[in-house]
Amino acid sequence: MADGGEQRRRQDRFHGRIGTGDRPCAHPGCMEPGEFRVPGITRPGFDGPGEWRWMCLDHVRAFNAGYNFFDGMTADEIENAQRPFAGWERETRAFSTSAAGAGPRWADFVDPLDAIGARYAEARAARPDGRPLGEGDRRALQVLGLKADADLKAIRKRYTELVRRYHPDRNGGDRRHEKALQDVISAYTHLKAAPAFA
Repeated sequence: MADGGEQRRRQDRFHGRIGTGDRPCAHPGCMEPGEFRVPGITRPGFDGPGEWRWMCLDHVRAFNAGYNFFDGMTADEIENAQRPFAGWERETRAFSTSAAGAGPRWADFVDPLDAIGARYAEARAARPDGRPLGEGDRRALQVLGLKADADLKAIRKRYTELVRRYHPDRNGGDRRHEKALQDVISAYTHLKAAPAFA
C-alpha cells in the first residue's frame, strides 16, 4: 500500500509526466521507466509529426538542461533572433474596407462558427444581380421553399400559395398548420423589406 502511495505522489509531483511507465528510459543503460516525452531525432515537418523518445525524470532533466535553441544557426541568424524587435519591421497587410457587405450579424447566431460559416456561404449563395443575401434572407427563402435567385414576383406567388395551403379557413377550421402559417407570413414580411429584393 505504501508503494502505491509513493508512486501516486511521484505522479502528482511533476508536471509533464505522460507515460505510464511501461516503456524503458531511452538513455543507454538506464532501467528506469520512461515517463517523460522528448523530441526524437526526426523533427516534426512536412513528412509527419516526427518521433518521440521516452525518458526518466533524471534524464529528461539532463536533456532539458542541454537543449540549445540556437543549435545549428549561424552567428547572423542568432543575432537576428535575439534582437528585441525581431519581426516587427515587416509590414502587415491592411484589412480591406471594400469587402462585399458587412457580413452576417453575430446576434443572429448561437454558435460563432455558424456566423463565420455564413460569411463564406454568402459568397456561394450570391444572387445573379450581385446583391448580397443575409442569413435572415436565406432562412426566409428556405421557409418559402425558394432559391437565392428568386425575385419579388416569385416570392409573392409562393407566399399566396402557402397561405392558401395553411390558412384555417381553407382547411375547414383546422388549426394544426397555424405555426407553419406564422412562419410563412414572417418570412414574407422579412423578404418584402430586405434590401436584396428592393
